[in-house]
Amino acid sequence: MYEKGLGVSQDYREAVKWYRKALEKGYATAINNLGWIYYNGYGIPQDYKEALKWYQKAVERGHVGAMTTLGYIYEKGLGTSQNYEEALKWYQKAAEKGNDIAMNNLGLCYWYGKGVSVDKSEARYWFRKSCEKGYEEGCKNTKY
Repeated sequence: MYEKGLGVSQDYREAVKWYRKALEKGYATAINNLGWIYYNGYGIPQDYKEALKWYQKAVERGHVGAMTTLGYIYEKGLGTSQNYEEALKWYQKAAEKGNDIAMNNLGLCYWYGKGVSVDKSEARYWFRKSCEKGYEEGCKNTKY
């Protein structure tokens, strides 16, 4: 509620406080959201290392969106060393769980050979899967 300003004044610091309380209960979405706030610097200084920590905790609890974001963090080297193999691993896990963005990003890894040998056929497979789930970027990439 505080993050979005729903029924209360938007207050990211207050949102962080409540997400931390939810964290104590092991609520994966709250942990992921805490990572998102640090990742974007909403109401607090942007801190990729802190975001990475929270995304890793959300992944430990099975949060698929956090797996996708973790892949992106490793792909771009945000708050950590750039590591295409690690990015590929997290995209693969999230794609296998049905995440459309991860499917597209996995396709891009295969297309450009990031963390894996170039395999255009495999890339197209993942672009199609992403598009079938309704992800617009995946649909655009099916033209390749």
